[in-house]
Amino acid sequence: MLGLLLRRLALVVPTLLAVAAVVFVAVRMVPGDPIQVRTAERGVTPERHAELMHDYGLDQPVWRQFLDFVGELAKGDFGTSFSSHAPVAQEFVALLPASLELSFLAMGFGLLFGIPAGIIAATRRGSMVDRSVMAAALVGYSMPVFWWGLLAVLFFSVRLGWTPVSGRIGIAYFFPPVTGFMLVDSLLSGVRGAFGSAVRHLILPVVVLGTIPLAAVARMTRSAMLEVLGEDYVRTARAKGLSPLQVVVGHALGNALIPVVTVFGLYASSLLAGAVLTEYVFAWPGIGSWLIQAIGRRDYPVLQGGILLVAVSVIGINLAVDLICRRLDPRGAAAFWAR
Repeated sequence: MLGLLLRRLALVVPTLLAVAAVVFVAVRMVPGDPIQVRTAERGVTPERHAELMHDYGLDQPVWRQFLDFVGELAKGDFGTSFSSHAPVAQEFVALLPASLELSFLAMGFGLLFGIPAGIIAATRRGSMVDRSVMAAALVGYSMPVFWWGLLAVLFFSVRLGWTPVSGRIGIAYFFPPVTGFMLVDSLLSGVRGAFGSAVRHLILPVVVLGTIPLAAVARMTRSAMLEVLGEDYVRTARAKGLSPLQVVVGHALGNALIPVVTVFGLYASSLLAGAVLTEYVFAWPGIGSWLIQAIGRRDYPVLQGGILLVAVSVIGINLAVDLICRRLDPRGAAAFWAR
């Protein structure tokens, strides 16, 4: 297993180099001069413009800028923001808990409702319940995140007033962050009502971000359960007189979860990278909002280093999913790793 793990890790470096090259070129294809964007209405003289371009290394050829960027990466330096003059890695670490909190809860929401929905649909194949679950999953899978998010805000926040519109906690609550996770910090603060406010601010973003994973998990669970329920060992368990619950939970579910975990792992890694629209709609101060603001400011170091750090996180999650699959089914995972 160690050899297979090392081979997997050996692919990380070329993958990250490819990501770095694509991002480096892509951000420079966006129209706009980062110096002029920074100065905005104040303007800048040609002499000052040339001086700033030299200070930021933007007067060098693109290939030279890329080599300098890779050289800094080799030393663990992901660059310094043009706007805040803070290290990109430092800003990323400060904002990461907000994105992780949202993504983890969205993943939990998808699993909590997706797996039972898929099991119920599989055990009632062809019934109205099955068709309803699959229709709802198809609708949830097809809805664009930004449209679903805006619709949820207009209905639940503006019209009904059930949930806040944006942010992580009400403006009436203030306490120094400890972990960066608002639910945890609000509990540690001891401020009355802070935890409830944090929960209310999380409800809509979690539901919106978790809708697509929920739909995908429900569809995959149903498909995997239908395949497993037709196996000989499941029929044998039924012939022994076991209850439907014992057959489903004790015999079928474990094997059916293997493809579900694999698919969900892909969505789990994409949640962290793909929460950009959700964070933007709900003004969530996480990695996604940070990257969108960097695009508007043409902050090359933030875009380059931030996306690369997101790529590292995605690769780590995918590696963890591989390990979980091996734990669930050593034979199947060994064949998967050997590919």
